[in-house]
Amino acid sequence: MKIDLNADVGESFGAWTMGDDGAMFDIVTTANVACGFHAGDPEVMRRTAALARSKGVAVGAHPGFHDLLNFGRRRICGITPREIENLVAYQVGAFAAMAELSGHRMTHVKTHGALGNMCNDDEELALAVGRGIKAAAPSALFLVMPGLPTEKAAQKLGLAYFREIYADRSYDDSFNLTDRSRPGAVIHDPLAARDHVLRMLDAGALIATSGKRLPVAIDSICLHGDNPNAVAAARTLRDALEAAGVTIAGFK
Repeated sequence: MKIDLNADVGESFGAWTMGDDGAMFDIVTTANVACGFHAGDPEVMRRTAALARSKGVAVGAHPGFHDLLNFGRRRICGITPREIENLVAYQVGAFAAMAELSGHRMTHVKTHGALGNMCNDDEELALAVGRGIKAAAPSALFLVMPGLPTEKAAQKLGLAYFREIYADRSYDDSFNLTDRSRPGAVIHDPLAARDHVLRMLDAGALIATSGKRLPVAIDSICLHGDNPNAVAAARTLRDALEAAGVTIAGFK
């Protein structure tokens, strides 16, 4: 088995720092870079892409809601598909330019936070994201949650895509991520995150906290860079996967 490891990075802003991207880039193969709406700024985007290039890590745009105060994790009620198209195309185009300035090339797009969760509850919003990607970077891969509206949107729009599971988040019975307000939504213990991933890979399925299963294909595993234990969890997971004979490689 080959599997990609991806992390959400580039989440610093001005003089404020979040995460240890340098350490994470020694472990993961793919990075999703904040585009200035929920976190990041043009200099952080460019610097993060350059660091990823030096470590051989693929980079993609990580667009979210324009909500720095809440880190893009607050749902925006009443947002229209047209507004979704605009905010996705705008951020993807911005990051693609910053990546080019760094000497790196953007490979993919992944939605962030509440934007991603809302799209995986609403097929029209998922299609709007896909149209935004297609307008700004039609050759980019769409990093999606398997079996949910983002995967279906990629298929319908003819976008190339790959599928991820989350190491440090639990799933509800819809197979979307458990709301962060609920206990156990975020898995902080690196060993628990490792076991969570190994169970899903062994089953070839998403596994909800209730035990409900959804058989899916899995191409990539995500770790959140803002988790205080993110680097330790990433290292623990990579070591366990390699010990099990899994090859860690960027998705092609």
